Amino acid sequence: MLELFRWLIRIVTGLIVMAVLAVVIAYWFLSRSLIDYDEDFTVAGISAPVDIVRNNDNVPHIFGKTDADVFYALGFVHAQDRLWQMTMLRRTAEGRLSELFGTRTLRIDELMRRYDLETLAREALAEQDAPTRAALEAYSAGVNAWIAQVNKDARGRGAPEFFFFSKEIAAWQPTDSLAILKLMALQLSGQIENEVIRARMSLLLPGPRLRDILPDDPGQGVAALPDYASLVPGVAPSEMPLQIAGDVLSPFPRRDFAGASNAWAAAPSRSAAGGSLLANDPHLGFTAPSLWYLARLELQSGGVIGATIPGMPAVLVGRSDQLGWGLTSAYVDDQDLFIEEVNPENTTQYRTPDGWKDFVTRRTIIQVKDAEPVTITLRWTDNGPVMPGSHYDLASITPAGHVVSLGWTALTGKDKSMSAALQLMRAQTRAEAIEAGRQFVAPAQNLMLADRQGVAMQVIGALPLRDPKHQSQGRIPAPGWLAENRWQGILPYEDNPSFVDPVSGILGNTNNKTVDRPFPMHVSFDWGDTQRIQRWLTLMKTREVHTRESFIEAQLDTVSPAARNVLPLVGADLWFTGEPAPEGTPERMRQKALDLLAKWNGEMNEHLPEPLIYQAWMRTLQDKLIRDDIGPMADEFIHVEPLFLERVYRDVEGASAWCDVVQSAVKESCTDIARIALDEALLRLSESYGPNVESWRWGDLHQAAQDHPVLGDIPVLRYFVNIRQSTSGDDHTLMRGRTAGKGSNPYLNVHGAGYRGVYDFADPDSSVFITSTGQSGHPLSRHYDNLGERWRRGEYIPMSLDPALARAAAVGETVLTPEGPPAAE
Repeated sequence: MLELFRWLIRIVTGLIVMAVLAVVIAYWFLSRSLIDYDEDFTVAGISAPVDIVRNNDNVPHIFGKTDADVFYALGFVHAQDRLWQMTMLRRTAEGRLSELFGTRTLRIDELMRRYDLETLAREALAEQDAPTRAALEAYSAGVNAWIAQVNKDARGRGAPEFFFFSKEIAAWQPTDSLAILKLMALQLSGQIENEVIRARMSLLLPGPRLRDILPDDPGQGVAALPDYASLVPGVAPSEMPLQIAGDVLSPFPRRDFAGASNAWAAAPSRSAAGGSLLANDPHLGFTAPSLWYLARLELQSGGVIGATIPGMPAVLVGRSDQLGWGLTSAYVDDQDLFIEEVNPENTTQYRTPDGWKDFVTRRTIIQVKDAEPVTITLRWTDNGPVMPGSHYDLASITPAGHVVSLGWTALTGKDKSMSAALQLMRAQTRAEAIEAGRQFVAPAQNLMLADRQGVAMQVIGALPLRDPKHQSQGRIPAPGWLAENRWQGILPYEDNPSFVDPVSGILGNTNNKTVDRPFPMHVSFDWGDTQRIQRWLTLMKTREVHTRESFIEAQLDTVSPAARNVLPLVGADLWFTGEPAPEGTPERMRQKALDLLAKWNGEMNEHLPEPLIYQAWMRTLQDKLIRDDIGPMADEFIHVEPLFLERVYRDVEGASAWCDVVQSAVKESCTDIARIALDEALLRLSESYGPNVESWRWGDLHQAAQDHPVLGDIPVLRYFVNIRQSTSGDDHTLMRGRTAGKGSNPYLNVHGAGYRGVYDFADPDSSVFITSTGQSGHPLSRHYDNLGERWRRGEYIPMSLDPALARAAAVGETVLTPEGPPAAE
């Protein structure tokens, strides 16, 4: 027995030693790709030495003799810190994820091949101006220089992820950067799903109820539209939710996550210090690392500093000494679905206004890991690529003998958007910046500008020109063979909304409606915000003049106007009613919850229980109102819709009809449904978090889920690569924390401001910025998440163009020295 025990000790000890040894070996291999920021390199392709100073927060400040050398160094540092992220963006744009992930990503690749962004990027390269082509080539050379160093010195394959997947890294090409810019346009477009849902809901609901659940922005006048059945006969109503792939690697956004952002600016007359102010926080899906990468470039036109996206040689949001620029999603209706009739006598043809016409076709092969290659046939019409019925649930709205094609402004090779982005970086005035936006195609954005003289906002990007007689006004799919439904081209840039030096001295956008022009000059029928703008207006009006601090305060504001608007309506007949109930009963819990909410100011603070009660109540209420009428399609409405709840509880156009449960014999009132929903929400919360309502905390559930998109689901490993932080805010606060809406925790914060910046032109070097994770994409680096906690606390880091400040306490300085004779300038 003693001998057996000794052997067990030996075995356990041996296993522990082996495990420790395995961890040490794994760490050694994985740490080989950690960057030494003090290491110098001799490289080919630059004309003179380039100095890369990484300040205390690992923000590279790049100083070179020529712009080409600076862009070369930007490619070099992007590849050093974010090589895996860059290759994933490129693979996604090219439709080549399945080479790594197998059949899991096959549907993603299939649709990406149909968009054919790679071909469009090749065509767009020829459209760029000479300085932009030079920048793209220099940037690509810089990326490839680092890849060469990785291969030469066995630097851990360049990133830990390459140990789990293919270690092959193709050379970077200028077209890769252009394809990634088009990928960004895709990730900010949600009009496809909007059209499908509106079409399907029109088959299920009468006109007034359709306006309830898919409300137009208040004040937007819309003429009566035909329902989908009258436009496209032969489509049966269906209550099944849309079949859309929800893979974390999917670049196709659900409509609730198709971009958002805040930006506001104050002219010198409205600034306490006498200099223009600008604040910007673009909202995208959270990932680890963040999509944003901070950098400073010293160009011949002057220094620029701000946020870049690894894979592109541009500071997309930021400032120079003379000009600041920010972006918000403009929500332009730049996508249309067309129902195309296929020739029953010849399926290679489709109907046009001039008769039958051949599809343009091409075959492409998708390589699939651990499976046979898949060959698909790509087809295009005059309106755009033919979409597979399996995506966006298009089959449910497509009659027999027809297919669906997509018109989208981004699907063109005549695209100078990258040239526009680089010209914007070199602009010295608002006028120059607005002119640079003329060449921008997609994604359509509101460009917020501030220079030392004033402020402006310009919509940049292509706006489709539709026929005034368009049958659906682009709101639902329409027959593509009718000339009046086809695009008539693009609106002149002069017709894009523009606001320069407003009398008020203040400009702002929270994705709210910017213009109220009639169709077809309307810009959009679907806007991204009706709530945050209310709070922003309140904060701007409370001060005669603003400061950097007041702009930061607005950026971090967590008061929900939606809660303030909706709760008094929903709870009107419930507050302070009924006799005190015994402790431990559902009635007593309801009274406690109502008492808390009655005293609450609507602040979605992570430490309070009220935000959780409010969100759970409204989510449950909304589901109860709609599910008996539209069945499983209720799963498409996973976020609280304040305009819908307001219409119901104000009984706009008879909207209180939603309160009656169709299947029950009793006629329920809106008060009944509100009380039932509150009790159900409290019951669910108490089952998970205990019966003490006062101890619940919003931040325990509303955590910023900055997860690694590839390694984040692997047991044990996910604790090292995912970044989770308790956060305030919600879907409708200025400090936006968009909730997941579904899953085991529907309150998870999955979409928000991965970048925040505030620029003060009274003292430009007092400007500040921050990202939500860190500069490095390496989980073992201290710069992987070092900015995240400051971001969570609402803190910022200096955004200075002062070289001395960058060098002070820098984490490292790298010098790139040209190899051999200097390159030709």
